[in-house]
Amino acid sequence: MKPSPPRHFAGLALIILSLVWGYNWVVMKQVVPYVDPFDFSALRTLLGAASLFICLRLLKRPLAIASPGRVAVLGLLQTAAFTALIQWALVAGGAGKTAVLVYAMPFWLIPLAWAILDERIRGGQWLAVASAGGGLLLFLEPWQAGGSWFSNLLGLAAGLTWASATLYAKRLRARHDFDLLALTAWQMLFGSLALCIVALVFSSRPIQPVPYFFGALAFNALLATGLAWVLWLYILQNLPAGQAGLSSLGTPAIGVLAGWIELGETPSPAEFAGMLLIGGALAGLYLLALRAARPAG
Repeated sequence: MKPSPPRHFAGLALIILSLVWGYNWVVMKQVVPYVDPFDFSALRTLLGAASLFICLRLLKRPLAIASPGRVAVLGLLQTAAFTALIQWALVAGGAGKTAVLVYAMPFWLIPLAWAILDERIRGGQWLAVASAGGGLLLFLEPWQAGGSWFSNLLGLAAGLTWASATLYAKRLRARHDFDLLALTAWQMLFGSLALCIVALVFSSRPIQPVPYFFGALAFNALLATGLAWVLWLYILQNLPAGQAGLSSLGTPAIGVLAGWIELGETPSPAEFAGMLLIGGALAGLYLLALRAARPAG
């Protein structure tokens, strides 16, 4: 039996989404010379929130949100801290390397869920966590005297922050029935306002209004935020959650490939082996989640 047309379109949406989010790591890296990382984080998230609210209106989705105080806390984690950390990491770190470090988020998510939510960790998950940990060790190459350790730590901290925000959002959605797009828009607005304050206090240099800066800002606000979230919601509606989650592996892979081609960021043998271990571990985790979600019988 052939897949239904919505699944065909969802598969195409997955490819577009991976390309947009993957290539955006190069965009965020190349805009660094023209703007302070906190300034760019504030502008991209503020415009991104605006694009999401426009999407809500066009799609005629509800604008109201429950528990705005808790949503604001989510915005501080998921938008303010996470976005600032990745943009700061890109000041000295490579686009592909930062993407891999950030997308190793499930490495942090599983032990955090075990400690905070008392979620049982099964044998296959322990194996995946151990594989991802070994991959991170190879990827970071601690035996090398050179390298940008500070940017690596920022990338790891971004992944840890993302995992923490995921757990917080899980608890929040268990207590309230949120529209996902509305929740994303509001938390991004709250987080962007916090980033605006940080940018005003800690901005180190004026913005250089070159064409690339405006292009990067438009790419982030319109494509990497507005279009990407609409595509993601469409994907979730037409594909199994496990299959949709597995697609997120394409984002760091494209980030690494684009950084390699466009920025000359050639992975070392140890980094390449580390990426394979991390990618295999994450694929294993998603497949385990897909199997667990499959009805018995």
